Amino acid sequence: MKEIKLRVFSCICYIVLLSFSKILNAESQVDSIEEVLVYASLVPISAERSANAITIIGNEQIINRPVSSISDLLRNVPGLAVSKSGVQGSQTQIRIRGSEANHLLVLIDGIEANNAAQNDELNWGTFAAEDIERIEVIRGPQSSMFGSDALSGVINIITKNAIKPKNLKIFSENGSFDTKNNGVSFGLRNNNFDVQLGLSKLETDGDNISRVGNEKDGYENKNLTFKSGLRINEKIKTSFSARRSNGINQYDSDVNFDGLLDDQDRVAEFKNTTVGLKLDYLNPDKKWRHHFSFAQSTNDNQDFKDGLLGTATSSTKDQIRLISSLHWDQLAQRISVLIEHEKEKFRQRGIINDYGVYGVFDPNQDQRKKTNSSAFEYRADISDKITLAVSTRWDDNSEFKNSNTYRFEAVYDLTSQARLRSAYGTAIKNPTFTERFGFYTNFIGNPFLKPEESTNLELGFDKKFSNANLNLSATIFRAELANEIDGNVFDPITFGYTAGNKSGLSKRNGIEITASGQLSEKVTLSSSYTFTDSKELDANGKYQNEVRRPRHISSLNLSWRQSDSLNINANIQYNGAQEDIVFPNKVKLAKFILFNVSASLNISKELEAYLRLENLLDESYEEIYSYQPLGFGAHFGIRYRL
Repeated sequence: MKEIKLRVFSCICYIVLLSFSKILNAESQVDSIEEVLVYASLVPISAERSANAITIIGNEQIINRPVSSISDLLRNVPGLAVSKSGVQGSQTQIRIRGSEANHLLVLIDGIEANNAAQNDELNWGTFAAEDIERIEVIRGPQSSMFGSDALSGVINIITKNAIKPKNLKIFSENGSFDTKNNGVSFGLRNNNFDVQLGLSKLETDGDNISRVGNEKDGYENKNLTFKSGLRINEKIKTSFSARRSNGINQYDSDVNFDGLLDDQDRVAEFKNTTVGLKLDYLNPDKKWRHHFSFAQSTNDNQDFKDGLLGTATSSTKDQIRLISSLHWDQLAQRISVLIEHEKEKFRQRGIINDYGVYGVFDPNQDQRKKTNSSAFEYRADISDKITLAVSTRWDDNSEFKNSNTYRFEAVYDLTSQARLRSAYGTAIKNPTFTERFGFYTNFIGNPFLKPEESTNLELGFDKKFSNANLNLSATIFRAELANEIDGNVFDPITFGYTAGNKSGLSKRNGIEITASGQLSEKVTLSSSYTFTDSKELDANGKYQNEVRRPRHISSLNLSWRQSDSLNINANIQYNGAQEDIVFPNKVKLAKFILFNVSASLNISKELEAYLRLENLLDESYEEIYSYQPLGFGAHFGIRYRL
């Protein structure tokens, strides 16, 4: 098996080098790069005019890799490290460029979806991949426009719109671990109105997460997605979107605190909802644009032990935004102003724990906070070759002192197909409700925590080659984080844990390299490599590696369209060695390679069949110490489109 894995890894290196060879030997052309609008500004802008490192996962890529979880698609994005605590549906974290999981802001159709009831993170394990049109990954700090949660980047998930007068899709999938995934979506569209509705249900028996025992940990997820738009006249258009997911995931826990999971009958129930209403106004000369939005996200979580309710958390975030933009100089320059009000509520219920002479800890609490914000952004194409941007944001938070963040961007076009980009900025992350007020009975909150603050610098180079089909991109990044919050501070009085701000600076440096394009008429390639050096100060003032951040991550995706009817997709993911913590010690997790293959066959214009083989080499690995992921799995499905 080791020999097979070595050959697979050698194959990755060979194909990547071959693709670079093809790219570097290609002749340049003067074709312009297709404009793609992304959410990397207060107002959506062309990806080519942004200094950010941006990855776009389009609809064709999503179709060619018919995964059931979005996190499986994001593993191919440079700079992203995925940590899954077991099987499908398990808690899954994503870290950008060595940062924390709650430093990443996740948007669903522009609606903030981070869960304040789960440490301001999004649990990617419960995010199904159905009814998704496109995913935008914007790496680098975005606090100057989006505030606290966007310290390391933003992922914007865009759900499907109705694009035809009538459309219908039905799909059904069955596979290993008794997995069933079924759904239907339909939509209508005319000149001024469109509506799209999607329903799906995913369920699986899963496998045992613990190293011992044989009790399976299953997962069930029901999804509803709704999206609609109405153009009232040439000046005004409105849109409404909503997404709801609810279900359960079974898991194991470490009941004797020896660092190893025990085979337990634990179940978590979740219910997540995002709702957003938008209104856009464009004046007749197209110079003034106004955008108003109201958004709400709610999350409810309950944990059961042996069938009995143990703990429960819930959170609600309400947000109102007004963005006004003035364009001039034939739309080459723009000033945008944001006014925003945000209100968050947090509720927690659990068992009161008596520490005897040390007192009583009551986790039952209701907390809230408010933030009033304003932001300013100036963007200008000052010539055919140079784009400059500056943005800044002020946050008036009810719980913390006022904060100010800023960002500078510059893009210089060397040629019509090559550019340099650079960005420098600051960002913040406010302490979470959990860090400040505690989590059930073993984590004691610290209400005196300070916000984390970072400074970031990145330099990038993008090049487009022959036939406008081959692309190369490289980004060097450097970040320093002050007041990093450590959530593993042992409290000798209560024998529990608490959170504290670290002294000194945590440092995150690295490089991202991507190559993608059309190797031939039938073969498309995309590959990426990321080196990340993420270090923090230990108790002795010495720098040490941060946990769950592999230094080396790479991926390769090959798509072969053998004919108009048959497409085969091969995906290889390499995850380097990394460290994890088994308090108070650290352990090293071995590197691993995952090999996935999928094939789709168009039986007719309306009917398609597909096969997906996951972890083809049946790799045994752990992304979190003692948590066992799934082995080899095969899934077969059909799609009907009308």
